[in-house]
Amino acid sequence: MQRQRHPALQGGGSIKPGGIYWMRYIIPALLVYTLFMAYPMIDSVRLSLYEGTTGTRDFVGLANYVRLFTDQVVSTRFWNAFKNNWIFFGWHMILQNALGILFAAILTNRTMKGRQVYQTMIFIPCTIAVLVTGYLFKLMMNPVWAGDTLRRAGLGFLVRSWLGDRSTALNCVSLVSVWQWVGIPTMMFVAAFQGIPDELIEAADIEGANAWQTFTRIRVPMIVPVIGMVAIMTFVSNFNAFDVVFSMETLDGAPDYATDLIGTLFYRYGIAGQHPVGIPEPGLGSAISTCIFGMLLIGVLPTLRATQGKE
Repeated sequence: MQRQRHPALQGGGSIKPGGIYWMRYIIPALLVYTLFMAYPMIDSVRLSLYEGTTGTRDFVGLANYVRLFTDQVVSTRFWNAFKNNWIFFGWHMILQNALGILFAAILTNRTMKGRQVYQTMIFIPCTIAVLVTGYLFKLMMNPVWAGDTLRRAGLGFLVRSWLGDRSTALNCVSLVSVWQWVGIPTMMFVAAFQGIPDELIEAADIEGANAWQTFTRIRVPMIVPVIGMVAIMTFVSNFNAFDVVFSMETLDGAPDYATDLIGTLFYRYGIAGQHPVGIPEPGLGSAISTCIFGMLLIGVLPTLRATQGKE
């Protein structure tokens, strides 16, 4: 007797276990990744061994790396931007992700009403262009533009040049970025919390565990892989940050390089040209990006190993 086939497969070939049909779906994405990500990254390493512009490049070996770490001006700018990037990352890693877990825990409380509304409110800032967000907060923090409004509201103590003060500029830029992007880890943690089996939570209730014990001993340990992925995403994205400083300060990381990040430093040296000379140095810029890529690998690989695959 002939075997009946499912109507959805009538007129087509059957899918055999272990086949390589899945490759047709991976190849387009692999080609796009290779063309726009892998090739530029590898070519950047090659470019770091040369000096000069497009028409007059000369092979100089590791001279750009030696200059990056020994030249007084370049080295000072690099380590300053590196330090600022860690402060910028620290705000996101500690505050943004902690708020993400807190918001997710609240939003997954089944007795809470209007959860979808609050989820939308938290995620909306992520849909706004960074340049728009940065410019609006720049106006709100400007004592000339917002001073009268704040004084009328009884908030005169907030009237000061937040972005013009070295001691507050980087913190303000970081907090604006945290406000805008907290919705992404929140949604990831919401999905992770929703994937925890209800039987575990019910068993904890039966055993007499309170809400805090359930949260710290069951819910958080169950989403450790997601926490690791969020940490990696935060680490990589923050060390590539550029637009928030560009929109709120200047490409020089004003005031006095207090908000200068690796992204703005790379742009000045590799693309726009460092003031006051203004001549791009693609080789030095590529050396900066290659060093940061190596540092990202050093930070990402141990995190992956420590968090992924844990139950």
